[in-house]
Amino acid sequence: MPFTKVLIHMVWSTKKREPILTKELREKVFDHIRANANDKGIILDTIGGYVDHVHALFVLKHDQTLSKIAMLLKGESSHWVNENNLSTGYFEWQDEYFAVSVSESMAQKVRDYILNQEEHHRTKTYAEEDDEFRKRFGFKETNKGTK
Repeated sequence: MPFTKVLIHMVWSTKKREPILTKELREKVFDHIRANANDKGIILDTIGGYVDHVHALFVLKHDQTLSKIAMLLKGESSHWVNENNLSTGYFEWQDEYFAVSVSESMAQKVRDYILNQEEHHRTKTYAEEDDEFRKRFGFKETNKGTK
């Protein structure tokens, strides 16, 4: 068996970046994502977010892919929200997501950042944060709005 530990910081938003993740809904969705990740063999280290997006830090195991984990976390959770009528109207995530690897030496800083999203977004919007991430990590496209 291979011994690997690849930490991934993934971020995704609500469809059209609608600010619909109330604190109550966020807590329910995060609890559900934690349970679903555990059931699916995803090692979810930390999850957090704000009204229009989610941050997750997880371990990418040797037999997993980013796209599969995104599908399992995002797709299944939006289905669960709709199935349980937890949102007014149809709930969905935007198709795109942001993901980068995280070194072990930076993991605690990323955890703290994820867990302090509410405080962080008192001074910065998710759109501003998204642009900063894309620039910092060398993604050529900057925020063009929703897709």
